[in-house]
Amino acid sequence: MATTAMLAAPIAAVTPIVLTTPAMAAKCGNNASGFNSWKQAFAEEAAAKGIKNRGLQALAGAQYATKTIAADRNQKSFKYSLKKFMQVRGASTIVAQGKKKKNADARFFANIEARYGVPAGPLLAIHGMETGFGRFTGNTNMISAAATLAYDCRRSEFFTGHLLAALKLVDRGVISASTRGAAHAELGHTQFLAGNVLKYGVDGDGNGRLDLNNKYDALASTANFLRAHGWRKGGGYQKGERNFRAIQGWNAAGVYQQAIAIMAKQIDG
Repeated sequence: MATTAMLAAPIAAVTPIVLTTPAMAAKCGNNASGFNSWKQAFAEEAAAKGIKNRGLQALAGAQYATKTIAADRNQKSFKYSLKKFMQVRGASTIVAQGKKKKNADARFFANIEARYGVPAGPLLAIHGMETGFGRFTGNTNMISAAATLAYDCRRSEFFTGHLLAALKLVDRGVISASTRGAAHAELGHTQFLAGNVLKYGVDGDGNGRLDLNNKYDALASTANFLRAHGWRKGGGYQKGERNFRAIQGWNAAGVYQQAIAIMAKQIDG
């Protein structure tokens, strides 16, 4: 099943970034004033790393995402107690809906567990936590968000790699310049960053295409991510158990990790 995130949609006309000589190092900034100059410099770096014309055009069209910066500075829920965090994030609803979705797609989840060793519970807990099972995947331009975070001095090094990955995905037609995601440039049903799409993205429904806005691709990719981060079939995944480390690889916030483990166990029964 193809979506606009999968097909190489026509890119709106933009003024190409002109590469200059000698190359200038892209310098981070803390407000919008230097963003366009940064794009000029970063385009040279991106081209040197193999980004082609389609990706460079997508970068040229990127806009400074003020909502992304606001979201990045205001992640209050991760500071809550575990009980408060689960209440705010609707844990009981996620568990109830997760159980229904597990039963409705039992064959798919059985196949995923056989292939990757990951049972339905953790995948559905992540799916519910990240996007309400695909209902809220984000409305921020993915390239603009990734470029803004790569430019912003707070975590420039971390997001530079994800921006380059996003531009590679544009070059390959997996996403387009207009693809939308969450505020931090996360994509699809389980909110993959672009670098993780390149590393762990798999075709979960067997149609020959990778599309993280397809729930089956997203869930299979999430299972592949967890396996790559140490998940072993049959192992426990509560705090202190072996597979909990794989959940830690998914998100760095302790309350998030524990919430996923608790909800997953309730879904799995």
